[in-house]
This record gives sequence, structure tokens and C-alpha cells, in this order.
Amino acid sequence: MLRESSKATGEKYDLTVLTGTPGDGNIPYGALLVAFAEAVLGTDDERLLALQSEIRAKMGDAALVDAAAIVATFNAIDRIADSTGIPIEDSKAEMTADFRAALCINAFAEKRGEIADPRDRGPRG
Repeated sequence: MLRESSKATGEKYDLTVLTGTPGDGNIPYGALLVAFAEAVLGTDDERLLALQSEIRAKMGDAALVDAAAIVATFNAIDRIADSTGIPIEDSKAEMTADFRAALCINAFAEKRGEIADPRDRGPRG
């Protein structure tokens, strides 16, 4: 969604920040939000509390609620898809090929011996 909205607004985001590239991804408070997401999924409660306070101070209470909801939702969706083995749909594979390549996302499936892109499976029969 962010990629499509950035096309509509003409803004350019660098989503490689999600794979460890330093910076903010040209997203307001991007580095802070990535650090928060990592802390939510991590084990350092003190770091999480500090980041929650920083988000509240810099962005407001509503932003903290929004950020927490987004982290929780994406974490849940990802776990559901992974646990059921849902493959990416052909149309989405085509739309996201450049995005997945830039972020090396296919490597996760390939590491498990899976085909990340359904277009690589060949004709269906």
C-alpha cells in the first residue's frame, strides 16, 4: 500500500530500511518506527518502553496506538500466511516482483526450498 500511495503522491520511499539499511527510508520518523517494530518483536522490554515514550513525545499518543496496531496486524497476517503455506497469487507476484527483488524477499522462501514466485512454477496442468 505504501508503494502505491507513494506513486500517487510522487513521494519516494526507500523500503530497504526494512531489511536493515540504515536511515529513515524517507518516511517521517521511519527509523524510530522500524526500531519500535523490532522492539515489539524482541525481548528487551526496557528498549520497548523507551521507544514507546519517544514515539509519544515526538508523534503523540494516537501515533503510538497506530504503530502498535500496525505491528500487531502485520505480525499476525505473516504468521497466518506462513503457518498455512499460502503462496503468493500470480497477480500479486507480478505486481511485486521488483519490490521483492529489491528487498531480497524471495530468499526467505528459497532458503526453505520453496518457490517464492508462482510464475517460476511453470504451466499448471
